[in-house]
Amino acid sequence: MILVHHAAAESPIDLTIAIPVDRPDLSKRRWRATAADGREFGFDLEHHLHDGDVVHREESIAYILVQKPEPVLEVALPASSGAAARLGWQIGNLHFLVETTSEVVRTVDDPAVRQYFQREHIAFTSRDAVFHPIANGHHH
Repeated sequence: MILVHHAAAESPIDLTIAIPVDRPDLSKRRWRATAADGREFGFDLEHHLHDGDVVHREESIAYILVQKPEPVLEVALPASSGAAARLGWQIGNLHFLVETTSEVVRTVDDPAVRQYFQREHIAFTSRDAVFHPIANGHHH
């Protein structure tokens, strides 16, 4: 098993091998994962890693973290900035993280959020997607 303490240094890459990882694991300091080629990795980190980080290199091969998709709810981004801010505040007020793109506001698919959207008549779509919430500096 390869033990990782931090992201790897930059160098030329000919081949990348994915290490699939769940988003909650990326917020941990200690965890394990298996790369697509079966190689095992242990993580004992000083700082959290992120989707797309290279964590190990051998010659011109790089092992890269690839965040797995998860169930999310998406709401079309409102036309006005005020309505978009209100939607983000509403989701945040339920203590759920949000991600914004140029087209949607995304949050985890949770029964509390679904109920809120249904009660407030907020149209949403359910799908699996990689979720990159806005960092708020609060860690568990």
